[in-house]
Amino acid sequence: MKQMELVFIPSPGIGHLTATVEIAKLLTQRDPRFSITILTMKFPFETNATVNSHSDSIRFVPLPPAEIDAGTMPPGVFIFEFVKAHTPLVRDAVRELTRSDSVRLAGFVIDMFCTSMIDVAAEFGVPSYLFFTSGAAFLGFLFHLQFLHDYEGLDFSEFKDSGAELEVPSYVNSVPGKAFPSMMLDREGGGAEAAVDHARRLREVKGIMVNTFVGLESHAVQSLRGCKFPPVYPVGPLLNTGVGSGGAQQDAIMTWLDDQPLSSVVFLCFGSRGSFGADQIREMAHGLERSGHRFLWSLRQPPPKDRRGLPNDYANLEEVLPEGFLHRTAQIGKIIGWAPQVAVLAHPTIEGFVSHCGWNSILESIWYGVPLGTWPMYVEQALNALQLVKDLGLAVEMKTDYDANSDYVVSAKMIENGLKILMDMNSELRKKTKEMQQISRSATIDGGSSYFSLGRFIDDMIVNIPCEQESEA
Repeated sequence: MKQMELVFIPSPGIGHLTATVEIAKLLTQRDPRFSITILTMKFPFETNATVNSHSDSIRFVPLPPAEIDAGTMPPGVFIFEFVKAHTPLVRDAVRELTRSDSVRLAGFVIDMFCTSMIDVAAEFGVPSYLFFTSGAAFLGFLFHLQFLHDYEGLDFSEFKDSGAELEVPSYVNSVPGKAFPSMMLDREGGGAEAAVDHARRLREVKGIMVNTFVGLESHAVQSLRGCKFPPVYPVGPLLNTGVGSGGAQQDAIMTWLDDQPLSSVVFLCFGSRGSFGADQIREMAHGLERSGHRFLWSLRQPPPKDRRGLPNDYANLEEVLPEGFLHRTAQIGKIIGWAPQVAVLAHPTIEGFVSHCGWNSILESIWYGVPLGTWPMYVEQALNALQLVKDLGLAVEMKTDYDANSDYVVSAKMIENGLKILMDMNSELRKKTKEMQQISRSATIDGGSSYFSLGRFIDDMIVNIPCEQESEA
């Protein structure tokens, strides 16, 4: 019998790639008839991300660089155009893959930003599926706003700089306009239209796997049931829990943690794109110092404003921190650049996590039972933070202004107060986090909700495999 081949196309970025590899591993373990090819693309300003599947059933094919004139293109539009520029490269890669008579192409599994690849799958006569690396609530948000735009004429820009709120079925509480992803409020730059078109195309896929679990997002998952949407399969949490090795840099961090008392350290880390201006860094430093808590702080330098890029480590921390801060906190704190986040969260000294609320980070904090303090920065993170605080009661609000483009500075006093709540050993938050930790760990094992959901996805996908396919696009 021919091997059934799935082509995965993740968005560029280590967070998307990591989650993609985990679902690919799970699929090939559950059904050995499948093999998977992951086509990877890389931003020109990214360093090479290395992810190993440790599976003979999964192979990686790096795509050549695509030509794109980004110019002054807004970030929200850039990601879609960047992926779209890879269309001919994906077509060539799949054509090469299907030259072998032993390969039966079963479908494409695309990432949330890769809707342009639906057309390529159609050229090869196979269905497309979506692997959604964020939560079910945000997926529902995209679908609902697209519906309101197309059928009720909603202009998203009405929510810009206003206190208006919107009822969204996938959230328990109404969503303030200030928490909308900035691209959805960008009418002039084309971000809003790009987001709507993207959501519209998501409805074309045959099924949607979501990196979540029913125990966490029961309300959101239920809101996505019915004929208005493609079938939704909650298959998470999908995490790479291998702590790996970051060399001497990681060893120094782990050695410092080993020397701290159990359950005593707050970890501050803001993702691969997280960085702050000088005023905010000073307030954070003062808030940490006044709180008296031990801390591990991942602090990174913003990229130059005139070009796209990712933050880098500071060469001299004393230039951005309050005078004498490093000396005064030497016994209780450590400031680092890059952080081995999974290894840190797994360490028994970590008692709280101040995070940008990227979805992977949320799932990791729950997996390790570490209470969250929300500090959203970009994309859908404000929506994630609101869901955690308001809908689920699983986080402390550290930052109350959700406008990523504002110059709002969180005061030292607010940070100090937030840390006091976050680090309370006897809080209801801590109890709920520990309960959700157990639910998350049971979801993907045999008999769990996500285990069952993935089985349904595999069964449905096999039914959808076409009997005859185009060998050439």
